[in-house]
Amino acid sequence: MDWINDQIIRLAQSSLPPGAELVMMEDPSNEYAIYPQDLSGDGVPELTVVYRWQEELYVHILQYRHVGWTIAAAAKGEGYGVAELTAAPVTSRMVNNLIINWRTAEAQTKRAVYEWSPVGFRNIVPDDRSLESRAISLYPGSEKTTSGTRWGYINGIGTMVIPPRFDRAEDFQTNGLAIVSADNGNGLINTTGAYFVRPVYSFIAPFSEGRAVVIDDKGKYKLLNDSGAIVTSNGYSYMADMHDGRAMVNNQLEGGKTVYGYIDRSGKEVIPLRYEDATDFSNRHAVVKIKDNVYALIRHDGSKEAEYHFPFVGVLGDGLLPFQQTANGKYGYINEKGTVKIQPTYSTAFPFQNGRAIVNNAEDFAAEYGVIDTKGNLVIQTIYNDIMAIGQQRYAVGKAIDPDQPFLGSMYAIFDSDGKRLTEFVYTDVQPYRKGLASASNGKTTFFINTSGNPAPGYPQFQGSGILKLEDDLIQVNIDQRIQYANRNGRIVWEPNTVIPLRLPYLVREHKYKPNKDYVVYYPAVEGIADHAAQERLNETLKVMSQVKPIPGDELLGYTYSGDFEVTLFKKNLLEIEMTGYNYPAGAAHGMPTKVYAHIDVSNGDMYTLKDLFKPGSDYVKVLSDIVGEQIKTDPQYDYVFPDTYKGIKPDQPFFVTQDALHLYFEPYEIAPYAAGFPEFRIPYSQIMNIIDERGDFWRSFHP
Repeated sequence: MDWINDQIIRLAQSSLPPGAELVMMEDPSNEYAIYPQDLSGDGVPELTVVYRWQEELYVHILQYRHVGWTIAAAAKGEGYGVAELTAAPVTSRMVNNLIINWRTAEAQTKRAVYEWSPVGFRNIVPDDRSLESRAISLYPGSEKTTSGTRWGYINGIGTMVIPPRFDRAEDFQTNGLAIVSADNGNGLINTTGAYFVRPVYSFIAPFSEGRAVVIDDKGKYKLLNDSGAIVTSNGYSYMADMHDGRAMVNNQLEGGKTVYGYIDRSGKEVIPLRYEDATDFSNRHAVVKIKDNVYALIRHDGSKEAEYHFPFVGVLGDGLLPFQQTANGKYGYINEKGTVKIQPTYSTAFPFQNGRAIVNNAEDFAAEYGVIDTKGNLVIQTIYNDIMAIGQQRYAVGKAIDPDQPFLGSMYAIFDSDGKRLTEFVYTDVQPYRKGLASASNGKTTFFINTSGNPAPGYPQFQGSGILKLEDDLIQVNIDQRIQYANRNGRIVWEPNTVIPLRLPYLVREHKYKPNKDYVVYYPAVEGIADHAAQERLNETLKVMSQVKPIPGDELLGYTYSGDFEVTLFKKNLLEIEMTGYNYPAGAAHGMPTKVYAHIDVSNGDMYTLKDLFKPGSDYVKVLSDIVGEQIKTDPQYDYVFPDTYKGIKPDQPFFVTQDALHLYFEPYEIAPYAAGFPEFRIPYSQIMNIIDERGDFWRSFHP
């Protein structure tokens, strides 16, 4: 902390009782646990000081008053050290709370959130309940603009307080930071919207135990601390979240072999990368694979507690581990010593949690799910298409909508952990419980259910299928792929815009088409074109391009389809609209994305094609084909292209334009693996000006 200078340290030391000493932080190391931050809301920072006195930890707050610095609040600490010291608006969006992660054991911490009010200075989570993933009263919201959808944050009354300038925005976490995407990277912002970490990473995971996993621009996994610094000296092929002060990592060696090990919160490799497989730590134990048919249960320091000679051993839960006695055989459960406690009779066996485990009895990847207790007794019969543990000792149990086609999905009922069915099979979707409520949908409306499995009285219901999330101030309503916010009475206090202004009199209006619960499309309509007939023809074309077509209302489609659009460019008279879709066949490994662009002249409603950009008679296909071929041959970023698949572009090759370049792209699987998405090739106009028709309508529509 650069602001902790000698003068501040002397001030903190002068406030201590005789014989007390300042506590050193774990991270940043070799720095005192002193934190300047405005905790009173008056705009003037107070100084938080953590110290040790008579073998106990204490924290007090120094506040500057007209007589000088005085101790304004104090509390007794916990444990023996400080792992984290920060501040964020948890109990109120207007004032910061002090947050201290006390070190209580070698790999255990206890987070305290202090509220400073006229009634005193107290920890608001004294029973060590974990805070929800959100503790900040700011919520992500989107706005469609002429350069795509941008995300910002609203407050509890629906006012956009962090302007929409990000490509993506996630919830604020308890440390007062949120993950955002911008400039083709991911970063972290604080509650003012300022960057805490610039968007330089290709991925950032949510913080876990004060650490976040990131992926750098070279594809390496690294560990970020909550000061924004990378603590790992090496990059890894993979890194899991931090659990029990350990993060599982792996590296791929030459020859393709992968080795697993663990790092601690400081980024040090505390358990060497020597295993063939590994799981996360839980209750200071983890299961690792030493070699074929040999697994081990290891302790927090890497020492071996037990060794198991089986083809497979899974994650420890409630003292039991799923295992296979023979290769490709049935699953059962052993105890920590390796003694078989539940015979291997299941085709699938999940880890135990709270004395219950989900199992499957079906053969050939079919579904006959049930729930057993730790003695192997069936609590819920193995006859169901799907079962999900949703917390609060409750299960969402699914019956196949069509028993002959179970892949089409389930209708769910709520069961308790004793196997009692609490509701009928009436839900198309149920989410895990949070704050005693779970989001559920019947396909037509979405609402909260209580632990009885019934709609929670006093909470609103919303038309459409989706997910509700109860926030501190609001209800997040994520329905039909749009996020809006409502108050507890159900009144919408914020929703995304459906009109994108261009230039008077032009605008793009969003329309929704949802003929079936599994088919939803948001499609554009352009307004303001002087020739109304041309405008009508254009908008009918845009509907067809958006896949607005006759769909049966109540039939099972056997797939889901979602479509959306973005305005990606508006310059002079050229309006460029990207229309995307995703078709997901039921039971498939993945769906198929689609993408198409419309290039519209708003002055007359005309739409342009690729050939309209070039001089009549110019062999633009060959010129562009050669440029793309050279990029594939010489640019390492295109190493993923299948050998010998590229044969040149088509006359109507999919494309879009930007300010200074033409972009050509290919469909998934066309020349590259599915994971490559839409392979894209950028061709600067300066490289092809000799064939561009500078007097043509297309070029002149977005150039002087």
